[in-house]
Amino acid sequence: MNKTRLEAFSDGVIAILITIMVLELQAPHGADFAALRPLLPIFLTYVLSFVMLGIYWNNHHHMLHLMERPTGSILWANLHLLFWLSLIPFVTSWMGENHSAAMPTAAYGIVGLGSAIAYTILQMRIIAVEGPRSRLAAAVQGDTKGKASLAMYAAAVGLAFVNQWFSDALYVAVALIWLVPDPRIEKRLGSR
Repeated sequence: MNKTRLEAFSDGVIAILITIMVLELQAPHGADFAALRPLLPIFLTYVLSFVMLGIYWNNHHHMLHLMERPTGSILWANLHLLFWLSLIPFVTSWMGENHSAAMPTAAYGIVGLGSAIAYTILQMRIIAVEGPRSRLAAAVQGDTKGKASLAMYAAAVGLAFVNQWFSDALYVAVALIWLVPDPRIEKRLGSR
């Protein structure tokens, strides 16, 4: 299998997940701005999840372009990532509908943490297969943002039971630190 098939499959799954999320959005029963107010937490959760899926899609795309060819272990690591990402529409809906409840907020963080761990495993599998001198290894050495994201998600899960707003702030912070594509990978892509 070449990496183009792996990328196309992953792109398709992420596109379906975004479609599922947008289909979950319901129109208000009124025709004024007041009718939108109860939907605001649902919409904001959708926006956060859309941004997160977009970040994963962007970084996954860049990572695969640095990879030479997939192996069986890389395919399974990729499926592991897609499993966690496939849970995002569920926790988005649950947290959006119950925006001040601890369990849905913690579940959102567990899925975020699972996705981040799975992405890290995929990255590590590619580096293990292609070697420590691979372009990906050189691009992500240290991986401060990745480690910070894992810590922030773990903290947010626990904080959901203390104050849900602290968890939400950490989820937004993770999105903000990843919003701009990693310049180390962009640099490696330019040196092809």
